[in-house]
Order: sequence, then C-alpha cells, then structure tokens
Amino acid sequence: MPTKNEPFRIMDCALVGISTGYKAQNLRELRDCLSKAPKNSIYNHFWGRFLQPHFDEPEYNNDFAAWIYRGLHVKALAEKLSVIDPTDYSDIEALRQELLEVIDEYLDESEYVPWAKADDMFYFIQSQIIIFDTNRMINHPAELVQTVPAMGRGSIFYHYIDARRRTPDRSDDFSAWLMAWGDGYNDLRLKIMSIDPYFSSLNEIKEKLSRIFTEYFLG
Repeated sequence: MPTKNEPFRIMDCALVGISTGYKAQNLRELRDCLSKAPKNSIYNHFWGRFLQPHFDEPEYNNDFAAWIYRGLHVKALAEKLSVIDPTDYSDIEALRQELLEVIDEYLDESEYVPWAKADDMFYFIQSQIIIFDTNRMINHPAELVQTVPAMGRGSIFYHYIDARRRTPDRSDDFSAWLMAWGDGYNDLRLKIMSIDPYFSSLNEIKEKLSRIFTEYFLG
C-alpha cells in the first residue's frame, strides 16, 4: 500500500508472448484447452490486444470470440463471448469458468462441432510482462495534470489495467496512490475508477484520465 510521502514512480511495460503448447482446431478442443491453459494465457487473450499495434477483429473484444467468428464462423457464440467483461470477475479462474459455461451451453445445444481449417488453428499464448522504470516520478497529485498526457501506452496499461492484478481492491495505481492521501481525494478516485478499461482503447483511457485530472485540479 503506497503512503502519502511515497512518490508515484512511473513505470512502462511490454507483454511478451510465449507459446503454451495448447492449440485447437475445433470448438471442443478449444474448450478442453481452455480448461487447463495457464492463467496468463487467458489474461493474454483478453488484455494482450491493448498493447498490440493491430487487432484484426476489433468488433470482438477477446481472441476467443474473434477466432470463433473468423475460424469457426459461429457468430452467435462469438457475440456471447465478446460481451464478457473480465473486470466483472473476481479472478482469472472465475473468468475461465464463465467461458467454459458459455461454450458448454453451445455444445450441448448444437448438433455438430464446428471446425476451422488446418491453417487457422487457435494457439494458446501466455504473456509475460516486462516492466521498465522510466526514472520519472511525481510527488503531489496535482502533477498528474501534466504527467498523464505525456505517458506512453505501456505506462497507461501498467498503471491502469495491469494494476488490477496487484492492488488489494483490484483498482488502478492512480486510485491506490490517492487513497494514501486521505479522504480528500475520494471524489477524484471515484471518477478515475468509473472508467471502463475493457471496452476502451489505451488512448481513450489516457484521454479520459487527462480530462478528469485537468477538470479536478484546474477547473
């Protein structure tokens, strides 16, 4: 837990993809691999796209939904999986269970198992986060007005998205730091935490954060 006198150290990050060895060519194989894939693989297939320069199926918000639409051509199931917001679940295991239940429901109701072409299999990739110290830090919350607009996408990802794996209340680093300053910043914290990270891009998150800090400190 940060303290009031502890500076906010600005970090940057990148996600490195690592093969898990799991792959699927049909929906039942996807379901079986999903049940035993590493947690970081599920995390990567939901959040990894935020740091990728391109995302070829932007209408679907996770890699499972995108592949089911593109590879298996099952639009109805892809849409069901696409609206799953990982921030609604307490942890990756709860998210994994929801994915399995949605796929199981489809398999129970379907007369056949959809297949993809051999050259369009789904490969489970797990991510490892690489963290960089930018050697920049701020000492007072008002400095966020100038600091956040200058942050790179990796810094926004680390402090606003990946922080949810590190903070006790699954919030972001900005809110956790402001909490150390007492109740005076509770309104600001609530505004920061109201941003939906999953259905936004990193640029949109940065713009919203910048606007919130500017309006709060400069009026």
